[in-house]
Amino acid sequence: MIFNLLKSKPTLKELIPKGFVDIHSHILPGIDDGAKNVKESEALLAKMQKMGFSKIIGTPHTFSGVYNNTTRSISESYKKLMENKKHGAEIIYASEYMIEEELIKKVHNRDILCLKNNYVLIEMSYISPPAILRETLFQLILNGYIPVLAHPERYIFYEENFDVFYDLKNRGCKFQINLLSLTGYYGKKSVFILKKLISNDLIDFVGSDIHNLLQIEQFKKKIILNNNLQKKLTKVFEKTCEIFI
Repeated sequence: MIFNLLKSKPTLKELIPKGFVDIHSHILPGIDDGAKNVKESEALLAKMQKMGFSKIIGTPHTFSGVYNNTTRSISESYKKLMENKKHGAEIIYASEYMIEEELIKKVHNRDILCLKNNYVLIEMSYISPPAILRETLFQLILNGYIPVLAHPERYIFYEENFDVFYDLKNRGCKFQINLLSLTGYYGKKSVFILKKLISNDLIDFVGSDIHNLLQIEQFKKKIILNNNLQKKLTKVFEKTCEIFI
């Protein structure tokens, strides 16, 4: 991997290392709130590859009553994309699972699409933490999975209860931050949590969480991290690429 040299407030695009592995994206067509069709998927992939993305994992939402995706529906969307492949990036698929009772059932049935090996991408509501959060983590780990919590910086209900993040880490949960958070895209509270997570070395991985072409435009904006936090983040990029290459 070739990592860009640190400089004062680079753009997000400049921060992306050559050969970057994206473990969180919504590039699969017509399956959730991401790419609407193959044409949009291809447009996203072309721009991502140009910025240095070499491997992209499509992770559509699986959320009962909202995005009722299954292993079959996700694989079919992936096949549709690959039939029309016009890009050089490596594309594979997994899912971003909402923490809910249905996820625990899938765990017990071994019906889980992993990012790689036993890494599972999970998320929770932005409104409030789920009552079964810790039980879900326990069941995942008990069954041999490694939970990767997507965008912890966006769960702003933990702003005044930061110790929860330490508790989740101690329970075996990994954290993946969103690239767009580095520009302040999700608001000031998310920025506050983001900086605190990075400064306390709590972040394991980074992913784009790209949904659409408008978000691609955000990569032209400057990041909000100082040089010290950039240095810490460089190690996160390295770890992400090393594990998921």
